[in-house]
Amino acid sequence: MTETTDTAPASGKTAGGMPAVLPVTTDDILEVLAAGIRDFRAAPLFGLIIGGIYTAGGWLLILLLLQFDLPYLVYPLAAGFAFIAPFIATAFYAISRCLERNETISWGNIIKSTREAAGRDLRWMALVTGFSLFIWMDIAALLFFGFLGLNSLSAPELLQHVFTTPMGLLFLLIGHGVGAVIALAVFSFSVTSFPMLFDRDVDFVTAMVTSVKVVLANKKVMIIWCVAIAGLIGVSLLSGLVGLLVTLPILGHASWHLYRRAVSPAPRTE
Repeated sequence: MTETTDTAPASGKTAGGMPAVLPVTTDDILEVLAAGIRDFRAAPLFGLIIGGIYTAGGWLLILLLLQFDLPYLVYPLAAGFAFIAPFIATAFYAISRCLERNETISWGNIIKSTREAAGRDLRWMALVTGFSLFIWMDIAALLFFGFLGLNSLSAPELLQHVFTTPMGLLFLLIGHGVGAVIALAVFSFSVTSFPMLFDRDVDFVTAMVTSVKVVLANKKVMIIWCVAIAGLIGVSLLSGLVGLLVTLPILGHASWHLYRRAVSPAPRTE
């Protein structure tokens, strides 16, 4: 399947005025991942620096949790950090769009286009996903207290308790189940909304509704995409977040290309 710039209707909207949703296939998933790798290789320094900033931010937050004796929040934070990754990936959308238009890639262009998008409803979408992370952290803390009590545990004690006791294993099972439901909900309303808000001047509600429509219209394919994201993020967590240096840029670029295939382009005004 080719990019929507070549195949989409000229209006880019349905009869009701909403952006038109297009079908995607499993082949598209493979192709957008390949495109993500290609874009990363075309501008590796930008990807590594942005990915490095994101990774360093994750390390800093984890160190703060450990410093304040909150080791039980380290894993939920690391896993939930993916909720705000689409906002961080805005810089990668800018790079991919520059490559798409054969424009010069520079920090000036990236910052300018990102600031322009943030001045629109992209900032409100970032607030929605940030709030989702906050809710997830609250739920994770409540589950921990409910299953393991209010006892203060060091990191080694926590690991031993979680993996060697019935209540700890039940906590893992239910915690991952609840986290999966929240992650799927966030994925549904954000998978194409961030690149859409970066690319065009629409309100964040329209972007969220369109994203959900994309998921509902391509359920199997989007589940595969969600699993692929979860798998790459999981590998990055196991590497101590170091893997984010590569996976974040690739997923960011790939998300842009998926959006271009799944949502009809806005009518040109130039």
